[in-house]
Amino acid sequence: MNMTVIGSAAAASAEERALRDLYLLHGPALHSYVLRLLGGDTHRTEDVVQETLLRCWNKQNLVDGEGMAVRPWMFRVARNLVIDAHRARAKRPQEVGGATWVSEMGTQADHVDRMLSSMVVRDALQTLTPAHREVLRATFFAGHSTQQAASALGVPQGTVKSRVHYALRSLRTALEGQEVR
Repeated sequence: MNMTVIGSAAAASAEERALRDLYLLHGPALHSYVLRLLGGDTHRTEDVVQETLLRCWNKQNLVDGEGMAVRPWMFRVARNLVIDAHRARAKRPQEVGGATWVSEMGTQADHVDRMLSSMVVRDALQTLTPAHREVLRATFFAGHSTQQAASALGVPQGTVKSRVHYALRSLRTALEGQEVR
């Protein structure tokens, strides 16, 4: 029984040596070939090379023999793996990385926050008197100075200043009533 275990271990190590020799002989060229096919994607290249060697081992095609050249067979298998993976990706929706997903969620959340904030501010503005809303539109929303707003509204500059002051105070009170700070 002990001899059987030793014999199978020797056979396994012979297969492993053959696979290692195959990789040392053809691996660098196969890696370069697949890397070009995949446009420089090293991770996918390593996967394809590994799968090619695994298929070579499963077919027990580890050495050149019986007129079958191993290298062209390996390159054909690798090419077919690349084509199959491309076709499989083309059939399903485009993969999205985790960072993209998170950034899109952040952008959407920011948009929703801005929209909700604008609704709250709009509702608070509706609680102001028409004169206060008008002076805030002329100064804050239109970006005019108090002098320009006074000219546009036909009132003295001092009136614009006091209306802005009281409008902002009323707006702050309205927003606090809605628990927005």
